[in-house]
Amino acid sequence: MQTVAIVGVGLIGGSFALALKKAGFKGQLLGVSSAPSIQAARQIGAIDEQVDLPQAAARADLIYLSQPIGRIIDTLRHLNAHLKPGALVTDAGSTKAAIVAQAAKSITKCQFLGGHPMAGKEKRGAAEADPDLFAGRTYILTPRIPSELDTDQAQEFRDWLRKIGAKPFVLEPGEHDRIVSYTSHLAQLVSTALGATVAEHVADDELAISGPGLQDTTRLALSSYDLWRDIIATNAGPIDRALSDCIQKLDYLRQSLKTRQLQEEFERAAWLAGKVRGV
Repeated sequence: MQTVAIVGVGLIGGSFALALKKAGFKGQLLGVSSAPSIQAARQIGAIDEQVDLPQAAARADLIYLSQPIGRIIDTLRHLNAHLKPGALVTDAGSTKAAIVAQAAKSITKCQFLGGHPMAGKEKRGAAEADPDLFAGRTYILTPRIPSELDTDQAQEFRDWLRKIGAKPFVLEPGEHDRIVSYTSHLAQLVSTALGATVAEHVADDELAISGPGLQDTTRLALSSYDLWRDIIATNAGPIDRALSDCIQKLDYLRQSLKTRQLQEEFERAAWLAGKVRGV
C-alpha cells in the first residue's frame, strides 16, 4: 500500500491519516474534500496533496470514504469508472447495510470492504483530528461474504488497523446495524430527548440547579443533526425498534417507582455501565 486517498478529510478521515503516519506509513496521503477541510488537514499534517475524486481513485491503493453516509453512497455511484484495479475501497460510515448494498451494485473494478470505527467526538472537522482516536477502539468490518476478508488487500488493511491500535471485529452488515441501533444510535437519541425535555421544563437561570450528572448524560446532545440525519435515515427500522424498547422500559420504570422492581433495574443498568467501562 503506497498511496492512500482520504475522501472527506474531517475528524475521522483526518484522524485515520494521522494515525497511519504515526504507525509508520511512508507513502502518499491524498485528500479529497472541501477547501476549508483541506486547509485544516494540511495545517495538522494529515495529507500530502489535494486532488479531485477521479485523480484519487486512479492513483490510490486504498480509498477511504469518511464522508457523511449520504455522500458515501453518492460517491460509490460515481467512483467505479476511475478506480485502479487491485485497489481496496473502504468506508467509515456509521450504518452499513445501505452502504454495502450500494457498493455491491456500483464497485466492480476492485474490492469494497465496509467499515465502521467505534470512535469519535462531539466536534467535527480536521482541526479535531487525533492520531490516537482509534487506539484501543473496536473497528467493525462488514464483508458481504467471509471470503472478502481473505484477499491480500483486506489482510493488509486489517494489519494497518492493528498498527494504529484499533481492534478489528467482523459483523454482517445488517447485524451491525441492529447492534449499533442500541449501543450508539439509541444513546444519542436518549441524550437528545433528555436535553430537549429539560430545555422545555427548566428555565435558563435554573440550570445552575444541576450537578455533573446532567452534563454527563447530555454530552451526546452536543452532536450535530447534520451528522445524524443520514444515520437515522439509513437505519430507521432498527432505531425504531430500539426506541420502542426504551420507551417500554421507561414506562416500566414509571410503574415501578414505589416497588422493589426499580432496584432490580438500577442493578441491571449498573452491571451494564460497569461492563462498558471495563469494571
